[in-house]
Amino acid sequence: MASRRSRQSSTLFAESDGLKPLAERMRPQTLDQVVGQGRLLGEGKPLRRAIESGKLHSMILWGPPGCGKTTLALLLARYADAEFKAISAVLSGLPDVRAALAEAEATFAQGRRTVLFVDEVHRFNKSQQDAFLPHIERGVIILVGATTENPSFELNSALLSRCRVHVLEALTIEQIVEALQHALADTVRGLGDMQLEVDTQSLQLIAQAADGDVRRALTLLEIASELADAGRIDEATLTQVLADRTRRFDKGGEQFYDQISALHKSVRSSDPDAALYWLTRMLDGGVDPAYLARRLTRMAIEDIGLADPRALSLALEAWNTYERLGSPEGELAFAELAIYLAIAAKSNAAYAAFNAARAEVQANGTLDVPMHLRNAPTRLMKGLGYGKGYQYDHDAEGGVALDQQCLPDALVDREFYQPVERGLELKIGEKLAALRAARRDARKQGKPS
Repeated sequence: MASRRSRQSSTLFAESDGLKPLAERMRPQTLDQVVGQGRLLGEGKPLRRAIESGKLHSMILWGPPGCGKTTLALLLARYADAEFKAISAVLSGLPDVRAALAEAEATFAQGRRTVLFVDEVHRFNKSQQDAFLPHIERGVIILVGATTENPSFELNSALLSRCRVHVLEALTIEQIVEALQHALADTVRGLGDMQLEVDTQSLQLIAQAADGDVRRALTLLEIASELADAGRIDEATLTQVLADRTRRFDKGGEQFYDQISALHKSVRSSDPDAALYWLTRMLDGGVDPAYLARRLTRMAIEDIGLADPRALSLALEAWNTYERLGSPEGELAFAELAIYLAIAAKSNAAYAAFNAARAEVQANGTLDVPMHLRNAPTRLMKGLGYGKGYQYDHDAEGGVALDQQCLPDALVDREFYQPVERGLELKIGEKLAALRAARRDARKQGKPS
């Protein structure tokens, strides 16, 4: 096994040339060269043992860009002495899938399996995903699907039931620095022959800019090496290379929804610092401002509600301010709003009351409007009793006709809204409790409504 791996590594080194990007040249050739992913590939871990023994299973590799999904698929094929075939769900359709599977069938007939690597597998539709199933079951292919999206949402259950999902993590700054140091020292595949001068702090800046993506870090290092003055990567060089760095943010993927969830829950938890951080992360990632405005307005309604009715007004004003000022000036209105929402008194009482009323409507169907509340624009309707007995509340003592029933007969005494003891709802709750008690007393006295 070891000698075969050595021969394979030597062949790969011989094929490498200066035209390949540094990130491709430095792709790990053995499991020991892999940086990070110790939870899956550390000594004695189940996946590592399976790979080293050549006893592989079809799998979905879920993780952010540049964490090693393609590398791991290549290593699987090498350790299992299997054919390696790669297709991209972005560039391939069903005919390409069928062609790849036909090649795998021919290889299987010769007594050898194929590791079929499908990049961005979540982009395939159901019929394309289903095409793999019989070949996985017969052992023709070892499917390795790579995705940056949550497989639970993006892959169909039939495919998931035949694959194990392995979660890969973004690399830490320390791990990326280690990979950069390997590239600087390697004279065969890396930049060792250039004898570049670069200190640890500069490598850390590159690693930080890569944002967990080792491939991106190696690309930045390669660019820096080309711009280096007299073989030294200094602050001036890094200023040019890192000027336009961006953070990871997928406007339609799981990171997007994770971050808006974090913003909403930070507001709900009355943590203005966290709310401001997640708001800034989303703005930095290029979130649609209209979407952000809608979500902040929803927070004002759902989580603050009548505990502080000003929150909704401020949300609408911030939205209007952004539309008038645009970016970046208008973003400050969102920042102020996020801070205010976080520190405001919280209540979901109106939200819960609405949900309770909706559930009641769905459960009880079309209940009749009490006769005294019905409109009576015609003589016929008046004759049928529409509006009879209605009390005009402004004429009643205290401005409320306490004995007047407004809910359908089947729902008398039903209370949907339960104010919390925070903010303005303290006062609302006191008034509402008195009104409800007075209505109950009036009904007990049996006054006609």
